[in-house]
Amino acid sequence: MDALLTALADPARWRLVSLLAERPRPVGVLAQLAEARQPQTTKHLQGLERAGVVTSQRTGQRRIYALRPGPLRELAAALSRLADTADRAGGPRETYDRYGLSLHAERLAANEQGWADGRSFTFHRSLTVRPELVWRHLTETSLLARWWTPDDLRVSELVFEARPGGRIVHEYRDAEDADGSDLVAGRAQGVVDDVRPGERLAYRLSPLLADGGPAFTAHLDLGLRPTGTGTDLDVHFRITDSTIESADFVAGIEIGFGQSLDKLAATLAADSSSADSIDDTEHDTDEGARND
Repeated sequence: MDALLTALADPARWRLVSLLAERPRPVGVLAQLAEARQPQTTKHLQGLERAGVVTSQRTGQRRIYALRPGPLRELAAALSRLADTADRAGGPRETYDRYGLSLHAERLAANEQGWADGRSFTFHRSLTVRPELVWRHLTETSLLARWWTPDDLRVSELVFEARPGGRIVHEYRDAEDADGSDLVAGRAQGVVDDVRPGERLAYRLSPLLADGGPAFTAHLDLGLRPTGTGTDLDVHFRITDSTIESADFVAGIEIGFGQSLDKLAATLAADSSSADSIDDTEHDTDEGARND
């Protein structure tokens, strides 16, 4: 595939492929139609033949070249698969495009300091575990790190002191930046305001600009309510102290924080399933021991 792509990348060779798609042709005629010298044309055709996209045979004094459609169809299929992967519904490209539209709108709106003050977002998730376990995932750093970033990101530094006045630091990088050599994707600092274990968690968090100053202040209020099947989690997200430079951050709140909460729900569901499997195994073992 690499050899084929290299061969087709040359405009002169692509012109020859186009001519051969119409019908097999001799070297001399191809040179005339391509308006090129015959030695150059021969060299290009030999390169295409090595790449497997054309074949040739001698007829008398002439060498006739013909196109081999198979490799082109394989290339077309590979390109189609790439396009389908990028364009799949609900995939990263769709999220990228949604963020782009939001980014454009917020940049237009950010025309003065305080432009986004009072803006609020609400999120709701019905979770499949009891409030005590949800609370741990909201406040313990080892569990927070599993979900507290949007898709394609990973936590690189995390401090969360779950007490009134406690410090918060949240730094994250691209999930594939394994050695930390790429730029930090984002960093935020804040403070915890209210802690009611299993019921309510409130804190302020400020994403930082490149110069280290706060982009805005996010006031988050998370309420937990037990249900018959687990826990209802309601989040109220309010903005104050917004700067003009905060537009890029504000544009990503609804998508990014929503993705984080989806990861929390998926993490809790997976942990719940694993715990159920362990309980079932232990129950079967106990039953077997009693029967023996």
